[in-house]
Amino acid sequence: MPFVQQILNSKSDPRIWSVAPEDSLALALRELTLKNVAALLVMEEDSILGIITERDIVRASAARRCDFDTTRVREIMCSQVLYTTPEQTAEDCMALMTDSRVRHLPVIEHGKLVGLISIGDIVKVLISEKEFLIEQLTCYINGAEKSFPLSGMPFEDRTETNLLKFG
Repeated sequence: MPFVQQILNSKSDPRIWSVAPEDSLALALRELTLKNVAALLVMEEDSILGIITERDIVRASAARRCDFDTTRVREIMCSQVLYTTPEQTAEDCMALMTDSRVRHLPVIEHGKLVGLISIGDIVKVLISEKEFLIEQLTCYINGAEKSFPLSGMPFEDRTETNLLKFG
């Protein structure tokens, strides 16, 4: 069962992108595009004030013809931000995200922001875990005695010296 900390450790780019509440939507859109992300935390110093997503901007634009240069992030951000901790399981996060209809969760440890995970990050690790389990069960059912390839191992265990034997 993968934990949030393992997801954070596996991210290719662990940086957390943010905007200020007084920034314009135009700036937020540029940041989303340049950073190739779908969400930005809205921060003031070290405090999370909200989160703004591509979806928020599209909905605000459709609901009212907002001017991206004059509309401020604080006007459309979601200020009730759900979060998780490094000790939470990926399954718990998936349930929270699904039930709350959100796609991103900040990760807080000891009151400090340590990361941001997306539903895509969670799906990736859960698929990897399921593929590994399927491969193990297939080998068990077939009575095969072989080493599992590195590609079938959980991502945190993939090393040249860490092959599993099953038999």
